[in-house]
Amino acid sequence: MFPLTDALRQAQGQVLDSIGFAPHECSYRILASNRHWRLRAYDGPDTGSCLVIVSAPIKKPYIWDLAPSVSAIRYCLRHDMRVFLVEWIPPGPTGGDAGLDEYADQALSEAMACVAEHADGAKPFLMGHSLGGTFAAIFAALAPDRIQGLVLLGAPLSFHEGVSRFRDSLVALAPYSPVQAEVMPGSFLSTLSAMASPDTFVWSRLIDATLSMGDWQASDIHARIERWALDEVPLSGTLVTQVLDWFYRENRFCREALSIRGRTVGPSDLGMPVLAVVNPADEVAPKESVAPFLDALPHRDVRLIIYPGEFGVGFQHLGILVGRKAYAEVWPQIISWLEDHPQPKDVATLSE
Repeated sequence: MFPLTDALRQAQGQVLDSIGFAPHECSYRILASNRHWRLRAYDGPDTGSCLVIVSAPIKKPYIWDLAPSVSAIRYCLRHDMRVFLVEWIPPGPTGGDAGLDEYADQALSEAMACVAEHADGAKPFLMGHSLGGTFAAIFAALAPDRIQGLVLLGAPLSFHEGVSRFRDSLVALAPYSPVQAEVMPGSFLSTLSAMASPDTFVWSRLIDATLSMGDWQASDIHARIERWALDEVPLSGTLVTQVLDWFYRENRFCREALSIRGRTVGPSDLGMPVLAVVNPADEVAPKESVAPFLDALPHRDVRLIIYPGEFGVGFQHLGILVGRKAYAEVWPQIISWLEDHPQPKDVATLSE
């Protein structure tokens, strides 16, 4: 029934498109692609720092460019960043065998090599939200010398027991080691998440819709988020299995026990500057899911920003990407941090 649910939700999304809530992303071109991913290069400045965004695989990536007034991509372009984005290609009927090796290592390694070539060898900053941030952190641990800095937005990194009700409920509800190499419909994960935390994925959305009714801008953003949430994306069964077991059940990455292509990595492998933004009201990635990881880093060039959340963002987990307060108060701090960590002029670029 989940594939049928996916189709029905996509049909609902098309209805919202017809009344004015279709995504209108800023222009980009595809620099490279492979079986599971493609790399976008957004039209903008030809010089300046490079920023590679790692989108989360669970939904489509236009949450980073939801509307001109609340767009992380447009904000960074306006601040003279060269912006790239790794977009995940949904698996086909026989594409359920790709796991963390392919997503967090192979794909990002190839995409980063393409960016370095395109940018004359400059080291980019790596930024990710939610599971995209987790993937970004894993790649940064595997290849710290290829990253200028790491920015994590609502990205869970420590999945220890008791970190949140969402984590504990998800572990209790999710089947242990579901069949691998099958494709999981997107609505399966949406349903599982709603069952694990109805406050986060059901009731908070209704409350947010009510609070937004007196503010046309908040109502518009909320409606666009609801339209985005209808874009269900199937996922590799192997990836879903590994995320549930290796992260949520076993907390391997934070425990220095995550093996990627024969190499074991953890927080001690991240040698670059790190900026993390957390929302205390976010059950998916609360402060407690980030702070233990940051405390275990081998250096102190680490900054943690607390974003208090706001209404008009649908899910608090999305607030940092779609909140007006976030762009007024938090994103200026993110840009300032990026500007404070330029690539040293006396360091040779990767192409030299």
